[in-house]
Amino acid sequence: MPSDRDIILHPIISEKSVRLKEENKYVFKVDWEANSSEIGKAIEEKFKTKVAKVNIVKVPGKKKRLGRYSGKTSHWKKAIVTLKTGEKIRELENI
Repeated sequence: MPSDRDIILHPIISEKSVRLKEENKYVFKVDWEANSSEIGKAIEEKFKTKVAKVNIVKVPGKKKRLGRYSGKTSHWKKAIVTLKTGEKIRELENI
């Protein structure tokens, strides 16, 4: 099993993710092959909190063009992690 460093790539900071913090939900970019239970265990180990639920969204790559050159951005996976009532991730509270 990969370590929590390999599963959780980085937190996603956006207007929506900041609003979700009020509902005790945190958003992370995660490894493409990680599943919900692995993500939940990695969050609990890394941040010492209790996870209530993990929702996963697969974000598809988009077609991009620059002049006559065309390509595609890579696909990625994000996880919306709901913590149990009263739990917080202290490292992400100041963001």
